[in-house]
Amino acid sequence: MQREINMEFWPEFLASSWGKEFVAGGFGGIAGVAAGYPLDTLRIRQQSSSSGGAINIFRRILATEGPSAFYRGMGAPLASVTFQNAVVFQTYALLSRACDKSVDDPREPPSYKGVALGGVGTGALQSLILSPVELLKIRLQLKQTTNVGPSTKNGPTKLAKTIYKTEGLRGLYRGLTITVLRDAPAHGLYFWTYEYMREKLHPGCRKGGQETLNTMLVAGGLAGVASWIACYPLDVVKTRLQAQTKGSMKYSGIVDCFRKSVEKDGYGVLTRGLGTAVCRAFVVNGAIFAAYELSLRCLFSGVGNESIQAAESTLKVSGS
Repeated sequence: MQREINMEFWPEFLASSWGKEFVAGGFGGIAGVAAGYPLDTLRIRQQSSSSGGAINIFRRILATEGPSAFYRGMGAPLASVTFQNAVVFQTYALLSRACDKSVDDPREPPSYKGVALGGVGTGALQSLILSPVELLKIRLQLKQTTNVGPSTKNGPTKLAKTIYKTEGLRGLYRGLTITVLRDAPAHGLYFWTYEYMREKLHPGCRKGGQETLNTMLVAGGLAGVASWIACYPLDVVKTRLQAQTKGSMKYSGIVDCFRKSVEKDGYGVLTRGLGTAVCRAFVVNGAIFAAYELSLRCLFSGVGNESIQAAESTLKVSGS
């Protein structure tokens, strides 16, 4: 009987709008990580170093560390990105409507104001999940180029345990404030740009949901580019703060990191790696939104429902 109850959860969950948004967001996150992780590694190396441009750093990594170095640390975001992105899209779907009381009909899309405000709230909330994940990712991505401590000798799980043991929960959440400051406005711009551009590229699609794959890819890519350009200086500061370990503290806080970075390398340091980030943003976010929208279409059209019900029936029979 217990097995029957457990197996009934997924069909019921997927039958709800909440379940569909959640699952589709997860698929979008996986697609984004797979599409852009090598460029993300290159961006992190550029932000933390002053030696050469993207092409030179790319060649150096390839020659000295091999192709696998571009995927080092991917376990941390890949393990959490399904849940994180699912939460982001589900939270956005709820907040964008909660922030727009003028839309009573659930079939009507939220206004652009609701989209922007919902994005801001979503960005702030998801930082609680994202901040420790990005700290682990940054430490692992930098372990061959800078002295970020002995705790990077292992994978993300062992690294997290080591940081927690030596620095406590505060160490895992180093950079949380700057992550919120980066992600809250960036997500507002992100979702607004996507909704605005998809409507411009395919008029009426916000209500009908019949945009083409090219529209999803382009609108998603432009949304990613816009949000990254807006928040990039804060991202540089965040990377430098989260790269610090307890034994190698260079900066006492956000303002101190900003001041010392500019004093040492000039204001150009705040846009170092921006070209790589923009290229990555277009690829990653085009993939995220395309996977998200296509997953929603499959889920809402009932594709796969028969197979789910068949599997459920089979498991009920085997458990009886």
